[in-house]
This record gives sequence, structure tokens and C-alpha cells, in this order.
Amino acid sequence: MRRVVLAMVARLFASRFAARLPERMTLRLVDRAVSVAMTRDTLADLPDGIHVMLCGAGSPLADIKRSGPCVAIQAGEQLYVFDAGTNGARNLNRFGVNVGRVEAVFLTHAHSDHIDGLGELGMLRWVNAGASSPLPVHGPPVVDEVTDGFNRAYAADMRYRVDHHGPSFTPASGGGLDPVSFPLPAEGELRTVLESEHGVRISVFLVSHEPVSEAVGYRIDYRGRSVVISGDTTKSANLIEHARGVDLLVHEALDVRLTEQIAAAAEAAGNVRAAQGARDIISYHTTPVEAAESAAEAGAGQLLLYHIAPLLMLPALERQFLRGTRDAFSGKITLGTDGTLISLPSRP
Repeated sequence: MRRVVLAMVARLFASRFAARLPERMTLRLVDRAVSVAMTRDTLADLPDGIHVMLCGAGSPLADIKRSGPCVAIQAGEQLYVFDAGTNGARNLNRFGVNVGRVEAVFLTHAHSDHIDGLGELGMLRWVNAGASSPLPVHGPPVVDEVTDGFNRAYAADMRYRVDHHGPSFTPASGGGLDPVSFPLPAEGELRTVLESEHGVRISVFLVSHEPVSEAVGYRIDYRGRSVVISGDTTKSANLIEHARGVDLLVHEALDVRLTEQIAAAAEAAGNVRAAQGARDIISYHTTPVEAAESAAEAGAGQLLLYHIAPLLMLPALERQFLRGTRDAFSGKITLGTDGTLISLPSRP
């Protein structure tokens, strides 16, 4: 309901009709939208279970439907974020999720498109909640280097906000990011990195994203429900093993045919550098059909495709992207966009 009201107001304000609205009516609409936004939370208001929202469904490529990689998981009453790509934090607000509730972030690896929204996420969580401790950021050992960089970059901003709002509103102790590093699991190992008193278990496993050596995926279990997030990887037997029987596999996907077509067009136009860049990324990602095969081999209930590349600007391109996936996997397949939400109610 909240998203519907806000979307209606946004469309109204963007229309020509909005210019003819009386000021009094416009202000009433604003009051209504703000009231809804302040009293409801899209994920917190859902029944007990695991709820998966894409706060970013895209890749490093600019895409109005798909921002940088970001997956929000509501498990019970806990809200976790996996990777923090561009616009991830803003999209949480946009889709009616209170960023102040984020308990922790989990990084799959340190490629820029998976971390470049991390500073903003930490800042918004701190200010929205008046947090008294920094945002925990879990990840392989490189997480120490990543969080140190963001803490340095945001140091002045944090001082300014404490000086402006006062320490009771923005406690100095709550700004920034707190690294929680874990050693890389061995091949074949599924290692628990968080187990909450409320029954949420988050585990980590290796994926293949060479030359990135510190690349992992995650499995989330809660009250009879389970989700696996791939991070960036080629088709991975290790991922398939640890995704066996999951309700939902959230898997990256890159279409080789479309990417090669883009590379060839760039080459024909004389842009050899762009052609090489497009071809280079093919080698360390999974195709949509391979992601579907992984879901089938794992016996997953559903497949949600994210980290979509290249750009799918037209419906025909989305159909091309999904070609062959239905033959590989008989379960439900969702081509993710920003705001895609899949709910898995808890089981006894």
C-alpha cells in the first residue's frame, strides 16, 4: 500500500495535470504520502519469514531499471544487506524500507560496483536510527581495507553531522563502518558467520571469480526457509552443492551473445578498448542458462536473476536474455529489477 501511494503521488507530480492542481490539494497529497512513509515499512510489515528485495539488480553499467548490486534480506525481524552498489541505500528508502533498521552488511567481494554505495548506506543508517555503534560490515579479509577507506573518506562528514545535529541525534560513536572479517572458507566448506538469537543463520562459501581470490556467496536460513546469493561467479559446483534444496537462488547473470554483439559493434566503430572491455567480463560471469542449470542441479525452488548485464533496454532484449532458461529449469524464474520482492513465509 505504501509503495502504491508513493508511486501514485510521484506519477501525479510528474504529469502535466500536476501543474493545474490547487496548492492546497498538492500539499494534502504531500501530507498523505509523508504520513504513509513515516508509519509503514515494506519489509517489516510482512509476515514472519524470509523476504528478499533487490535494492540493486544491475551491474556497473548505467541502467535506469537496475542499480548497482544490492540485496536486502528481511529474516524474521532482522534486516541485512548483501553488497552495497550504487543507489542501494536510496532504493531502500524509495521502496519503503527504513535504512535505519539495517543490522549488518555482508560483502561478496571488493569489486567497486559491489561496494561503492557502502559509505552512503552507513551514513543513512546512522542518521535515520541515531545509531550508537557503527554499521557492521562482514566479509573476507579485504573488508578491513574497504571499510578503512570509507571511514577515512567520511570522517569529515561525520564530524559535521555531529556538530550540526548534536550528539544526542547523531552519537559520534555510531558513525562509520565496523569491519567484521572472516577467513576464506575452504573449497567445499559452508561456514557459519552469523547466528542470531532469533534463529537466523548466515553462512559463507567460496565462488569462482578469478582473478578476484576473495569472492564468496552466502546462504541464509531461517525457520524452514533458505536463500542463496551467488555474488559474482562463473558456474560453480561449490555454489550448487551449498544451494541444494534452497527455496530461492539469487544468481548473477550475463548474456554472452548480447555482450559479444556489443563488443563487435564497438570494434566495427573503431573503439577497440570498449570491445576488449566487453569481452573481458565474459570470462568471469555466469550466463542466464548456466544460472538456470545451477538452480536445477541444486533442486532450488525458484531462481531470481540479478547483476544483469548487458543493458536490457527493450522487452525483446529481456526475452533474448532469458532464451533457453525455461528449458534448463522448470521452476519459477524472475528477471530482477530494482524493487523486485520475493517473500518466503516461515514454516513450523
